[in-house]
Amino acid sequence: MFYLVEVEDHIRVEPRHFGLPTKEAVERQLKESYVNSITKDLGFVISVVSVDSVDDGVIIPGDGSPFYRSTFKLLIWKPELHELVYGTIVEIANFGAFMQIGPAQGMIHISQTMEDYVSVSKTGTLSGKMSKRIISKGDECLARIVAISYKSGEPKIGLTMRQPGLGKLEWMKEDKRKKDGAAKVAAKKAEKSDKKGGKK
Repeated sequence: MFYLVEVEDHIRVEPRHFGLPTKEAVERQLKESYVNSITKDLGFVISVVSVDSVDDGVIIPGDGSPFYRSTFKLLIWKPELHELVYGTIVEIANFGAFMQIGPAQGMIHISQTMEDYVSVSKTGTLSGKMSKRIISKGDECLARIVAISYKSGEPKIGLTMRQPGLGKLEWMKEDKRKKDGAAKVAAKKAEKSDKKGGKK
């Protein structure tokens, strides 16, 4: 999920930014230090939105760079457990599929792709034995985050599409058409039954 967060930090401005107005130097340093970084607390830092305040600089003996206590806003993307995410399948593997969600990729284990026995075809798609449904590269899907691990820097995100209302967007449209069709048939049967009941 995307968030706008306010952060307060002591920013070490490197000598190459000397000569710029203080606020501009701090903003450039923030972009270099924060943008495209990934942490467990902030998630993925997308951009520096604004620098709201910069205090006077402090120099620490032995370090030629000044430190400025600053308050600034960041646009971040942080995956949350149980969050619904929309994305595109970017790779099919023997064990499942990888889906691009925001700036990250999540993995859908083959057992979590659909309510069916799923196998990998020679054409590089995942196909359900009974449903005949297929997942291939480029498919747009809706999934739920079921696991997040930050052990190796960039988080490993586990996804599922086995819950109701999840899966390939085409499947959801197909299921809605079937449901709407079944509702119309049931309504017609009920109408006929009411007419017959009225005649008697």
